[in-house]
Amino acid sequence: MDPFSILNQVASAPNAFKENEPGSREALIAHSHLARGRTRNPKLNHPAHFLDRGKRTSSQFHTTSNSAIRNLTFSLLIPQPSQSATIRLAVGVRLFQQLKEAAPTRLTSVALSEKTGVDVNLLTRLARHLVAMNVLAFHLGAFHATALSNGLVEERYQHSILFCYDATRPAFNGLPAYFKKNAYQSPTLAGTYGPFQEAHGMELPFFEWVVAMPPQLRHFNSFMTAYRAGKANWFEEGFYPVYQRPIRGSDAEIGEALLVDVGGGRGHDVIAFVALYGDLSGKVLLQDRESVVARISECAEGRPFEVQAYDFFTPQPVKGARAYCFHSILHDWCDEDSVRILKDVVPALDRGVSRVLFNGIVISEEKSTLAATSMDMMMLARFSARERTEVEWREILERVGLMVVRIVTYPGVSENLIEAELA
Repeated sequence: MDPFSILNQVASAPNAFKENEPGSREALIAHSHLARGRTRNPKLNHPAHFLDRGKRTSSQFHTTSNSAIRNLTFSLLIPQPSQSATIRLAVGVRLFQQLKEAAPTRLTSVALSEKTGVDVNLLTRLARHLVAMNVLAFHLGAFHATALSNGLVEERYQHSILFCYDATRPAFNGLPAYFKKNAYQSPTLAGTYGPFQEAHGMELPFFEWVVAMPPQLRHFNSFMTAYRAGKANWFEEGFYPVYQRPIRGSDAEIGEALLVDVGGGRGHDVIAFVALYGDLSGKVLLQDRESVVARISECAEGRPFEVQAYDFFTPQPVKGARAYCFHSILHDWCDEDSVRILKDVVPALDRGVSRVLFNGIVISEEKSTLAATSMDMMMLARFSARERTEVEWREILERVGLMVVRIVTYPGVSENLIEAELA
């Protein structure tokens, strides 16, 4: 891209951000990186962006100079563990809550020590590190909250920090030892012995483990909510052309389903979908395991979508829907299990009408993004699973008689939208 195009995009990005256009925050961050190498705009210090800091571009390391080698070693390997540990400590002692509740009054080290129960010398060092991380501020001998630290008080971000540090980080820390022990062989995909099981000393698959550990289940659900915060949904204008694709020609009078969200969890996607397209004909259904949808079913009154208990390893009961959506589902499963899941939906498809939509990451083989490869490493550490390349996506779809119609990308969003139909 020529310099003038970059400057024009940088100039237009703030206006899009002010208008809250989908993807504008991510685009402004990316342009800020281009122009300055890093951003100091406090409005961009959203908690979701803060949690994504580890996924930022590493292009500054793409050189063989000694300075780049030092940067990789001392700007990545040393600060990141200390930053995540300090944030985890702060969450554990409710440090962010104490500063928010005290506002606009600032708290000295002594006052903050008394409120958190942390030794004053230790507290000072931790809070000083948080100031250096731009999480807290320090002025006239006292600490005070920032918009970022106040945002981190939200339960979904508190839980996300606990989940990432307590559940996921041990698996990452143990990767070198695990692979050395196993002769550097890939773990059995979606098996019961992988880095996560080794780190936690058990043999349960990840989802069985979180269900058996209620606090971890709550933290994981909050993590998924926080992970999606501020990101454009696949059905928003400019991402996937909903009006031109699955909606066209739908007819509610014959009881036709417009959208089936398979494995849709607590309904994040369908709630947002009906908010945009609630006046359209056709039913919207949320499907997930009985244990997941039970709580949603308790709040049935006034709900603009239907809820159905469904195990996606069984035949799809809804026939001829306009679209069946799988949001971040197949990356949890190996190819054989993914084929099993898809074989159960294919007989329900109406040729020329039904589409299968996969909202997930498609890893580029030539120009991978750090956000995509970081999630791939997360899948390795947590599920012994993986994100797929376009070639790998096409291969599993072809095995069940589906073909890719299009793959849609959206600025600033790591997840793609794959549209498939009967071949």
